[in-house]
Amino acid sequence: MNKYVKILIFVLTCVGIGYVSGMVTRSSVVTWFPTLVKPSFNPPSWVFAPVWSLLYIMMGIAAGLVWSRMDFEREAVRKALLFFAIQLGLNGLWSILFFGLKNPMLAGVEIILLWLMIYETYIKFGKIDKIAGYLFIPYLLWVSFASVLNISIWWLNR
Repeated sequence: MNKYVKILIFVLTCVGIGYVSGMVTRSSVVTWFPTLVKPSFNPPSWVFAPVWSLLYIMMGIAAGLVWSRMDFEREAVRKALLFFAIQLGLNGLWSILFFGLKNPMLAGVEIILLWLMIYETYIKFGKIDKIAGYLFIPYLLWVSFASVLNISIWWLNR
Protein backbone atom coordinates (compact mmCIF):
# COMPACT_ATOMS: atom_id res chain seq x y z
CA MET A 1 0.00 0.00 0.00
CA ASN A 2 1.50 3.35 -0.95
CA LYS A 3 1.91 6.39 1.29
CA TYR A 4 -1.05 8.29 -0.16
CA VAL A 5 -3.47 5.44 0.46
CA LYS A 6 -2.24 5.23 4.05
CA ILE A 7 -2.75 8.98 4.46
CA LEU A 8 -6.25 8.74 2.96
CA ILE A 9 -7.20 5.89 5.32
CA PHE A 10 -6.14 7.91 8.35
CA VAL A 11 -7.74 11.14 7.12
CA LEU A 12 -11.04 9.32 6.59
CA THR A 13 -10.73 7.67 10.01
CA CYS A 14 -10.06 10.99 11.77
CA VAL A 15 -12.81 12.84 9.90
CA GLY A 16 -15.14 9.93 10.73
CA ILE A 17 -14.34 10.22 14.45
CA GLY A 18 -14.94 13.96 14.15
CA TYR A 19 -18.29 13.35 12.47
CA VAL A 20 -19.41 10.95 15.21
CA SER A 21 -18.25 13.43 17.86
CA GLY A 22 -20.23 16.12 16.07
CA MET A 23 -23.36 13.97 16.20
CA VAL A 24 -23.03 13.74 20.00
CA THR A 25 -22.49 17.48 20.15
CA ARG A 26 -25.29 18.70 17.85
CA SER A 27 -28.29 18.66 20.14
CA SER A 28 -26.44 20.03 23.18
CA VAL A 29 -24.91 22.86 21.14
CA VAL A 30 -28.36 24.30 20.49
CA THR A 31 -30.07 23.39 23.79
CA TRP A 32 -27.70 23.07 26.74
CA PHE A 33 -24.51 24.88 25.68
CA PRO A 34 -26.19 28.29 25.08
CA THR A 35 -27.45 28.25 28.69
CA LEU A 36 -23.91 28.11 30.12
CA VAL A 37 -21.95 31.11 31.30
CA LYS A 38 -18.87 31.35 29.08
CA PRO A 39 -15.65 33.33 29.40
CA SER A 40 -15.14 36.41 27.26
CA PHE A 41 -12.63 34.56 25.05
CA ASN A 42 -15.15 31.88 24.01
CA PRO A 43 -15.10 31.84 20.18
CA PRO A 44 -18.31 32.05 18.17
CA SER A 45 -19.90 28.64 17.57
CA TRP A 46 -19.24 28.70 13.81
CA VAL A 47 -15.45 28.58 14.45
CA PHE A 48 -15.42 25.06 15.86
CA ALA A 49 -16.50 23.01 12.83
CA PRO A 50 -13.91 24.37 10.35
CA VAL A 51 -11.12 24.32 12.95
CA TRP A 52 -11.83 20.74 13.96
CA SER A 53 -12.23 19.65 10.33
CA LEU A 54 -8.82 21.05 9.48
CA LEU A 55 -7.26 19.52 12.60
CA TYR A 56 -8.71 16.07 11.82
CA ILE A 57 -7.32 16.28 8.29
CA MET A 58 -3.89 17.31 9.59
CA MET A 59 -3.97 14.49 12.18
CA GLY A 60 -4.79 11.99 9.45
CA ILE A 61 -1.99 13.22 7.20
CA ALA A 62 0.46 13.03 10.10
CA ALA A 63 -0.59 9.49 11.03
CA GLY A 64 -0.41 8.38 7.39
CA LEU A 65 3.11 9.78 7.07
CA VAL A 66 4.16 7.89 10.19
CA TRP A 67 2.47 4.69 9.02
CA SER A 68 4.36 4.92 5.73
CA ARG A 69 7.61 4.51 7.71
CA MET A 70 6.53 1.11 9.12
CA ASP A 71 9.01 -0.85 6.98
CA PHE A 72 11.93 1.22 8.27
CA GLU A 73 11.11 1.84 11.95
CA ARG A 74 8.57 -0.82 12.85
CA GLU A 75 8.68 -0.59 16.66
CA ALA A 76 8.79 3.22 16.80
CA VAL A 77 5.89 3.46 14.32
CA ARG A 78 3.82 0.91 16.25
CA LYS A 79 4.33 2.79 19.50
CA ALA A 80 3.58 6.16 17.87
CA LEU A 81 0.39 4.85 16.26
CA LEU A 82 -0.71 3.34 19.58
CA PHE A 83 -0.42 6.78 21.20
CA PHE A 84 -2.22 8.24 18.19
CA ALA A 85 -5.10 5.79 18.63
CA ILE A 86 -5.33 6.54 22.36
CA GLN A 87 -5.43 10.29 21.82
CA LEU A 88 -8.01 9.90 19.03
CA GLY A 89 -10.20 7.83 21.36
CA LEU A 90 -9.81 10.43 24.11
CA ASN A 91 -10.66 13.12 21.58
CA GLY A 92 -13.98 11.43 20.85
CA LEU A 93 -14.61 10.72 24.52
CA TRP A 94 -14.30 14.41 25.39
CA SER A 95 -17.39 15.26 23.31
CA ILE A 96 -19.35 12.52 25.07
CA LEU A 97 -18.32 13.79 28.51
CA PHE A 98 -18.78 17.50 27.84
CA PHE A 99 -21.79 17.58 25.52
CA GLY A 100 -23.32 14.11 25.89
CA LEU A 101 -23.15 13.87 29.70
CA LYS A 102 -23.12 17.68 30.09
CA ASN A 103 -20.27 17.35 32.56
CA PRO A 104 -17.61 20.08 32.09
CA MET A 105 -15.73 18.99 35.23
CA LEU A 106 -15.22 15.41 34.06
CA ALA A 107 -14.45 16.64 30.56
CA GLY A 108 -11.89 19.04 32.09
CA VAL A 109 -10.08 16.17 33.79
CA GLU A 110 -10.22 14.12 30.60
CA ILE A 111 -8.92 16.95 28.38
CA ILE A 112 -5.76 17.11 30.48
CA LEU A 113 -5.18 13.40 29.74
CA LEU A 114 -5.98 14.10 26.09
CA TRP A 115 -3.42 16.93 26.00
CA LEU A 116 -0.74 14.66 27.49
CA MET A 117 -1.45 11.96 24.88
CA ILE A 118 -1.39 14.54 22.07
CA TYR A 119 1.94 15.85 23.33
CA GLU A 120 3.42 12.35 23.53
CA THR A 121 2.10 11.55 20.04
CA TYR A 122 3.64 14.79 18.75
CA ILE A 123 7.02 13.82 20.24
CA LYS A 124 6.87 10.28 18.83
CA PHE A 125 5.65 11.44 15.40
CA GLY A 126 8.37 14.10 15.19
CA LYS A 127 11.10 11.52 15.77
CA ILE A 128 9.79 9.42 12.87
CA ASP A 129 8.78 12.15 10.42
CA LYS A 130 9.40 15.86 11.05
CA ILE A 131 6.41 16.97 8.96
CA ALA A 132 4.12 14.61 10.91
CA GLY A 133 5.35 16.23 14.12
CA TYR A 134 4.80 19.73 12.75
CA LEU A 135 1.27 18.80 11.67
CA PHE A 136 0.45 18.08 15.32
CA ILE A 137 1.46 21.53 16.60
CA PRO A 138 -1.82 23.31 15.68
CA TYR A 139 -3.77 20.47 17.31
CA LEU A 140 -1.69 20.74 20.47
CA LEU A 141 -2.21 24.52 20.54
CA TRP A 142 -5.96 24.24 19.91
CA VAL A 143 -6.42 21.64 22.66
CA SER A 144 -4.36 23.85 24.99
CA PHE A 145 -6.85 26.66 24.29
CA ALA A 146 -9.79 24.23 24.56
CA SER A 147 -8.49 23.06 27.94
CA VAL A 148 -8.49 26.60 29.31
CA LEU A 149 -11.93 27.16 27.79
CA ASN A 150 -13.31 23.89 29.22
CA ILE A 151 -11.97 24.58 32.71
CA SER A 152 -13.23 28.18 32.57
CA ILE A 153 -16.72 27.03 31.61
CA TRP A 154 -16.71 24.52 34.45
CA TRP A 155 -15.54 27.20 36.91
CA LEU A 156 -18.15 29.75 35.78
CA ASN A 157 -21.00 27.21 35.96
CA ARG A 158 -20.23 25.19 39.09
